[in-house]
Amino acid sequence: MHRILKREGIMAKTLISKRFLYLIAAVIWGIPGLIIAMKGIRAYTAMPADELWWLCLITLGVLFSFIWMFQRIVNRYCNLISVLPDKTTIGHTFPCRGWILIVCMSCLGIALKFIPCIPEEFTASFYSGLGPALVVASCLFVKKYMTQCE
Repeated sequence: MHRILKREGIMAKTLISKRFLYLIAAVIWGIPGLIIAMKGIRAYTAMPADELWWLCLITLGVLFSFIWMFQRIVNRYCNLISVLPDKTTIGHTFPCRGWILIVCMSCLGIALKFIPCIPEEFTASFYSGLGPALVVASCLFVKKYMTQCE
């Protein structure tokens, strides 16, 4: 990794403070989180009112499960960022498998919306839990950025 950072040329011109990697991670997690949450809320508005109580319970289960999982992932990524040199590249925001995970999860999320056999209730409860959990993870990255500024 350090060999990449020491090369001359393009890589040397794109070095940024590692502190900003926390903000980049926050954007990468937060924007999709907002989009997914809006899709979930939009799906909820099409549901009959008598089904909303149990869908809300499922949404809470999804939300807390993802918050628990994402908190562990955010802590792992923050630890990886903290050991980087003071100047690094945007590509070091996540390890390679993290970027692959982001791409795969994004593709799966888009595909879920277009699979006709998946009920709207699933979409509403899953997206309404996943979206806010991603936003919470984004806030954790912002919090880490703020503590690095002190």
